[in-house]
Amino acid sequence: MLTLKDYQTNTLERLQAFLEDARFGNPAKSFETLRSEAAKDGWGGDYRSITGLEDVPYVCLRLPTGGGKTLLAAHTVHTATSAYLDRETPVVLWLVPTNTIRQQTLETIKNPRHPNREALTQAFGSQVLVLDIADFTQIRPQDIKSKAVIVVGTIATPRVKDTEIRKIYAHHEDLEPHFVNIPNTFPGLETIEEGADKGKIKYSFRNLLAIHRPIVIIDEAHNAASGLSFEVLQRLNPSCIVEFTATPAENSNVLHSVSASELKAAEMIKLPIVLTEHQTWQEAIAAAIQSREKLEGIAKRDRSFIRPIVLFQAQEKGNEITYDVLLNYLLEQEKIPREKIAVATGAQRELDGVNLLDPKNKIEYVITVEALKEGWDCPFAYVFCSVARIHSKKDVEQILGRVLRMPYAKRRVQEELNRAYAHVSSDTWQNSVGQLQDRMVSMGFEEQEADHNIIVQSAFTGMEAQSPQLPAIKLTLSAPPNLSNFTNDETARISTKDIGNGMVEVKVTGIPSPEFAEKLVLASPKPDRAIVTRTLEVYESQQTKSPSQKGESFEIPQLCLWVDGELEIAAKEWFLDEGGWSLTKYPAQLTEGEFSIQREAESFSIDIQGKQLVIKDLGRQLPLDLGDAVGEWTELTLSRNLDGKLSQIDIRQEVLLEFLRKTIHYLVTVRNIPLADLVRTRFVLEKALREKIKKYRQMALDDGYQKTLFKSKEKVETSYDYAFSFNPDVYPAQWFYKGRYKFNNHYYPMVGELKYKGEEFECAQALDRNRDIRCWVRNLSRQPEFSFKLPTSTDNFYPDFVALLNDGRILVVEYKGDDYVTNDDSREKRNLGELWEEKSKRKALFLMAVERDEQGRDVYKQIEDKVKGK
Repeated sequence: MLTLKDYQTNTLERLQAFLEDARFGNPAKSFETLRSEAAKDGWGGDYRSITGLEDVPYVCLRLPTGGGKTLLAAHTVHTATSAYLDRETPVVLWLVPTNTIRQQTLETIKNPRHPNREALTQAFGSQVLVLDIADFTQIRPQDIKSKAVIVVGTIATPRVKDTEIRKIYAHHEDLEPHFVNIPNTFPGLETIEEGADKGKIKYSFRNLLAIHRPIVIIDEAHNAASGLSFEVLQRLNPSCIVEFTATPAENSNVLHSVSASELKAAEMIKLPIVLTEHQTWQEAIAAAIQSREKLEGIAKRDRSFIRPIVLFQAQEKGNEITYDVLLNYLLEQEKIPREKIAVATGAQRELDGVNLLDPKNKIEYVITVEALKEGWDCPFAYVFCSVARIHSKKDVEQILGRVLRMPYAKRRVQEELNRAYAHVSSDTWQNSVGQLQDRMVSMGFEEQEADHNIIVQSAFTGMEAQSPQLPAIKLTLSAPPNLSNFTNDETARISTKDIGNGMVEVKVTGIPSPEFAEKLVLASPKPDRAIVTRTLEVYESQQTKSPSQKGESFEIPQLCLWVDGELEIAAKEWFLDEGGWSLTKYPAQLTEGEFSIQREAESFSIDIQGKQLVIKDLGRQLPLDLGDAVGEWTELTLSRNLDGKLSQIDIRQEVLLEFLRKTIHYLVTVRNIPLADLVRTRFVLEKALREKIKKYRQMALDDGYQKTLFKSKEKVETSYDYAFSFNPDVYPAQWFYKGRYKFNNHYYPMVGELKYKGEEFECAQALDRNRDIRCWVRNLSRQPEFSFKLPTSTDNFYPDFVALLNDGRILVVEYKGDDYVTNDDSREKRNLGELWEEKSKRKALFLMAVERDEQGRDVYKQIEDKVKGK
């Protein structure tokens, strides 16, 4: 079973929290409460529901190219089922943009050895049925009752307005068994409109979906955002809708957004992209071949087999540099053996059935036009070379995305193998720097991420160069620039050349100042200003190097404990007794406030932790057929059913089962809740029990936390022997600061997860301007591998800022607004930070900063006095 990366786990946890809360009937409120800051930063609009489906949770998860959207979609099936549905197994309608992707998706979720299918097997065992939407008539009633039924189709399948030409809306006698017990009065079903059976329910796949309310998963959801699609979703009557895309529409309900920096931290993609522009397409090809040969030599030192591959993008037929022109050039001029070249175009598909990861395979070069954009993946692709004069934005993004995949999803020891390489020529790729930045943004990168992950390299600099000289800035404009507002010195740095067809090539030496850059943009013709801006942003990002880019270290002593004579990093597991903790020490009960049921005519009203949930109209839950099954349940069988769902690594199975048995017996005998009612509401009961177990575990942790850290201080030490080091190459912020103020002393080139304006921004400015501070970091939350943390009784405490002083000491700052500085959470963090400082013998300092403290000091003065020991 493939282990999920942290960003994937965080994404699923965010989705689960949202769906569990939306289960109580208000998706819009749940969305506003639970969407991530990264989602708010990029898509801050209000929740948008579908007319007629206002109570249906409808969210989008944004992951850049290379983030594993299909794997997350497979895991979403179980996440949505357990968090939102009142049934063991779901019906799923999985929609993808094209037939090629449909076929690929089907292959992966049918293959028992593929991670996508393994995710489904882990959740549902062998009870999984996967079908192409064309084969829906194969579904039997017993399949829906006992299996996870997953139907894969294209977004276009249910989309056409004339429903008669879509089989999913048509009457099919093969589906009759599904409708035997469905009354004609069942709401929301389409009926036969003419003939002897007029008025009767259609035995259609659409009606089957409407009855069982599928989980709808939409891959590449930006292809589905239209009013027609929403009309289709109304017809399908989904239980919930989850979209996946790298580029959400502006009005999407983005619940969570993953950054490219997180993918890099998870070792999923190669970054940065080293971009080299050449004078001619022939020079670009020769350089791409040379890059591959150098990478091949480096790859021989890697512990795993890697055969670097070049992807060439040729032009379509009827143009100058078609695939056959490119192929002949490789064969005749570069003397590449034909067996090392594969052509993958619409007519020639030499990659079909070929395993490029096989060490026996000889292919080193692939020529394509656009055919690689779907259903093809090879992490050995390292070099992208485009000779196409006319290239669609989407095709370039898709082909470039193939070059970003990291071999074996594991960072390589040789730094050159962690990068991707792009070779283009000025006669085919005008304004290549700005174009590449634009493509990367379209692939899901933040603009700042794209700027800092493009290395512009001179055509005469090899990949071995540690500090390649930046080439002159080259711009291609549709008309000469207006240079009337430039000084003589500035004009001397600008040269222009007419390159034909009304186009002008502009070269600028040196890196322009912000004022000079603004003049360059305004001097350019209006249609060219956007690409000029993007180009200058990339060059500006490489003007100065941050401490991390210089390879400087940044270490912080960690809070440690003496355990059995050994120094260990303080962590939650040390807060429990040696034998751990046991549920047997706690009452096996659920109070009225924690779980209560009120039986009504055709529904249950359930209260959990003060939230009310209504399960309506039991007669409509036909797939479960609970009316006949309830009598077969006993307290023990219900306990065993819940045991399988509540299994937890720190609780022995026999202990959990006995706790559940006693709790159910308590509910039946003391609370007088009928066992049949508990069975019918067991999915909600599971959530109440999970919360109860979590509460008991926290009680054990709270007690051990106080005893371990504060009642046995002699066992606590702040030690550099177990120092935490910020990784100079990885800073996995979910989103980045976008304000006008430029920070000069941040350890990384970008500042993560900091809003422009506000109290934390003021604190960051104070750190940046303090002359005793060498550099500082905006410390990221929920990044245990890449951020400094201190353990609390509930989780980890990630202070807002960490600073390295000029004298080598460390300053940690947690900023609190006036409304929060005295609450329990702040008191716990203050006590923990002060303990960390005390045990460091003043080598490490902790400050709980506020807008203005009791002495009247602003945040600048608080930091200054803390550093100077006042």
